[in-house]
Amino acid sequence: MLRFPVKKIRKQFKLLLLLVLLTSAVWFTYLHINQGKTIRLHFNYGKDGERQTEGTDASRKRDTRSSAGHHKSEDTSDSREDEAAFKGQANLHVFEDWCGSSIAQLRRNLHFPLYPHTRTTVKKLAVAPKWKNYGLRIFGFLHPYRDGDFQFSVSSDDNSEFWLSPDESPLNARLLVYVGQLGTEWTAPGEFSKFRSQASKSVHLISSRRYYFEILHKQDDKGSDHVEVGWRPFLPGLKYEVIDSAYISLYTDESSLKMNGVDHIPQTLASHIRLPEHGADMLKPDPRDTFYSTPMIDPARLENVLPACLYSPTYVVKDFPIARYQGLQFVYLSFVYPNDFTRHHFCFKEEEVVDAEDEAEIVGTQAPKKPSHPSQTSHTSNPSHQHPKPGPTPASREVEEEEGDPDEEKGEAVNSIIQHRERRHFLHRDGQMGRELDRDWGRDHTREDTRQGSKKRLDKLQPRMLESDTDSVQQPDPDPNPAELDQDTNRSNPDPDPDPEPEPEPEPEEGEISDYSYEEVEARPGWAEESINWQRTFSVNPMDFELLRSDWNDLRCNVSGNLQLAESEVVDVLAQYMEKLNEAIYTLLRIINVEKRRDSARGNRYLVELELMERGRSVVRLSEYIYLLLHRGRQGEESLENTDSAPASAPPLLCQPVMLQWRRDVMVHFVVPVKNQARWVQQFISDMENLHRQTKDDNFSIIIVDFESEDMDVEQALRESSVPRYEYLRREGNFERSAGLQIGVDTIEDSHSIVFLCDLHIHFPLNILESIRKHCVEGRLAFAPIVMRLGCGSSPQEPDGYWEVNGFGLFGIYKSDFEKIGGMNTEEFKDRWGGEDWELLDRVLQNGLEVERLRLRNFFHYYHSKRGMWNAQNKKTPKG
Repeated sequence: MLRFPVKKIRKQFKLLLLLVLLTSAVWFTYLHINQGKTIRLHFNYGKDGERQTEGTDASRKRDTRSSAGHHKSEDTSDSREDEAAFKGQANLHVFEDWCGSSIAQLRRNLHFPLYPHTRTTVKKLAVAPKWKNYGLRIFGFLHPYRDGDFQFSVSSDDNSEFWLSPDESPLNARLLVYVGQLGTEWTAPGEFSKFRSQASKSVHLISSRRYYFEILHKQDDKGSDHVEVGWRPFLPGLKYEVIDSAYISLYTDESSLKMNGVDHIPQTLASHIRLPEHGADMLKPDPRDTFYSTPMIDPARLENVLPACLYSPTYVVKDFPIARYQGLQFVYLSFVYPNDFTRHHFCFKEEEVVDAEDEAEIVGTQAPKKPSHPSQTSHTSNPSHQHPKPGPTPASREVEEEEGDPDEEKGEAVNSIIQHRERRHFLHRDGQMGRELDRDWGRDHTREDTRQGSKKRLDKLQPRMLESDTDSVQQPDPDPNPAELDQDTNRSNPDPDPDPEPEPEPEPEEGEISDYSYEEVEARPGWAEESINWQRTFSVNPMDFELLRSDWNDLRCNVSGNLQLAESEVVDVLAQYMEKLNEAIYTLLRIINVEKRRDSARGNRYLVELELMERGRSVVRLSEYIYLLLHRGRQGEESLENTDSAPASAPPLLCQPVMLQWRRDVMVHFVVPVKNQARWVQQFISDMENLHRQTKDDNFSIIIVDFESEDMDVEQALRESSVPRYEYLRREGNFERSAGLQIGVDTIEDSHSIVFLCDLHIHFPLNILESIRKHCVEGRLAFAPIVMRLGCGSSPQEPDGYWEVNGFGLFGIYKSDFEKIGGMNTEEFKDRWGGEDWELLDRVLQNGLEVERLRLRNFFHYYHSKRGMWNAQNKKTPKG
């Protein structure tokens, strides 16, 4: 019987143990070296970053086995065919013409993530389109080539994020790596280790499974745009390799889908992170915004509260011969109380100097001797704008939703008075109205110019410090005389050089420190430091910039808000009104809104909106026009009662203007012409659905005139929507705004309903329906609300833009009045657009209608891409 050599093993135990450890170490090292060689064969790239070969036979066999193993887990052969067809590419969604460099700014895009500008695919996770101001969303499935632990990294200019799910469900995707969050961070192509956030921790993947991934990328208008995702086995010393086509597949095939079909687009945390609320005052709750929901007071209660009077303002220009595009001069602004916080800045400018002889010739008087005073008229003092000429044209302007090249036309002034006013109140560029202010200049420079203009104006109002007395300061002159200011300037600069040559900057001598040196400069002995008197005080008078404004429709200022109505005037008018109202029944709770149209020659019109308590039980709203007659004594200008007995010196009379009542339940029709704007049409329909859902108002409809859109079925989208009423009209041919609007209006049967000529790219406040109804009175009033044009990268939640003071494309008017003035000018504006709104305004005013002009809270025009709009054709570019 053989005996086990226990004693020998005990003696040689240490040697045997050492032998086992050495063998294990050699085997472990061999396995790792072998795996590293295989990985390098999978990622065989040339110096230019492009793949040179498809790998070895061994790697292809292993991929085939992994793929086959994955297919065996599928239930049907169809799924295997679909997966094979989807392999080699990923879904790519492009959001064009959107400023900013951070992913947070991409998420502010109205259409993100469901309605991109372009849907296409990519064959590897490395994209560099060489474009600007865009955002990307790349998504699909990742197919690992081996089981094991991986490490991921992302590189981009500008910011980017890479999200990965632990399985194939988009709902489980989590942020893995990213480049920056502020928009200031970027990397060079292939730079995977610049930031700590770029590299992930170990991620265990299984080759038989697929994993949902998502890439977000934002690029501004600077730098070299790129984004790429690399991976490597979680082993030291290995380099990141870009994830190639062999390891990705589509999430879904979008090639045959319409642009408004979005049910297939994955919804993930990456695209639905909540943003902080904006702190703008205009976005904060205001009683005006939801006053429509308060029950209306019984109209019978308001009968005979005030005496009836004729309403005939002096600024109406019925049958007055208005030259082309001169109707802008007869549009006035209304005053608002309380503050609606629509103001961004104030516009200031020295009044343009008009030659005394020319002015005398214009107005038929002698040349004035008195120097001009500074006035609040504009936000720029560009010398090229100092001598404007009459005749504004719509050249180079952007009218609501159209971006075209309108023809330029010379407009002649009506008479010498209009010419004089144009010299003082209108801004032209090279003899034409500079309506390009609405776009680049107004958006990019308005705020800076306004700040500079305001600062210059404030500098003149600053108290002059007394050097001899640190505690008492001379009071500022509220309206300083420019002549005096010039004299002061001349005294301080007795002999100024009009064109002083700049002195050359002396070169630093040897041993001196240059201005650009980074060396620290120590104070030298004998140098006197400037002393600061921290105890200096001054006195200042309260400043109300509203006193510097007028109700002229200033086309040069697009950052000032609505004119503010003085509280004392509101209190005085409402005190008189409440005395007439039955105080035993109604108690005033709140002043919601008061709007005033000034007419100093005859009387002021007020729209009064009050919240009242009825009999101490229920809250009701009052919204009525009242009239304060300032001058009486002539037939038709005073109360209809006691017409002949009112003396000319009678005090102002508060009365009820005849034929100036707005209808609460009148139908409002939104008319919109469209062509190949699927994402915007779908957004418009969704906004109208939300408007109906929030207000419960059934008295509105949308009329869409479709010029053969190919990117979506507009009629089907309307059928599937919840809007209360709609009309779909299809027209052949190229897009024509005037013709489209006219076709839409012609389908309206009720001539006593309101037509609202609309744009597609509008964000509507919830009180838009009541705002239109309140400011449209048949035979009397039309409504042209002023919309805020959002800047590139700005959204209604974080608004940044300027007021569209020049555009009248958003226009509300009763159909009967629209027909009376002749409708749209479809002959002259058949093949072009830009100016049709001004031409329509001319005819509206000539027919004796007033045009109410107000800035509306939360009423925005979206910034949008101009690419592919209407009849534009894209140029094909070679693939790179």
